[in-house]
Amino acid sequence: MILGGLKLDVDMHFVGHSDADVLLHAITDAVLSAAGLPDIGQLFPNTAEENRGRDSANMLAIAMQSVRDSGWSLNNLDCVVQLERPKLSPFKEQMKQRIAEILQVEPAQIAIKGKTGEGVGEIGRGELCEATCVALLVAKAVG
Repeated sequence: MILGGLKLDVDMHFVGHSDADVLLHAITDAVLSAAGLPDIGQLFPNTAEENRGRDSANMLAIAMQSVRDSGWSLNNLDCVVQLERPKLSPFKEQMKQRIAEILQVEPAQIAIKGKTGEGVGEIGRGELCEATCVALLVAKAVG
């Protein structure tokens, strides 16, 4: 399983056209949206063969460069990952470090919270993982 830019040694994985890193995809959309830029699907369509198996960290780095080129910098990022297992607590700090590295920011600017479905619904049955992220951008000083 690839989540938050890390390869987790667990007995399940996500399915997707790219490497299916749910968290990095949500972060990519959050920073692009905050800057008023096209979403991940427009920049990296799943109909394009070059995106098959693509590293989500690469997509996020390209997106963040577009955000910077548009005159913005990341102030902070707040993420919630909903999945039944694995528990995120053992991985959160490493994920923050990896995401900060990709975004070229400090780990303190990133918050990651894990939530379970407590056995209820698609998340609770382990059929689904969902990530929601909010990015706060600030305009870079001109001059």
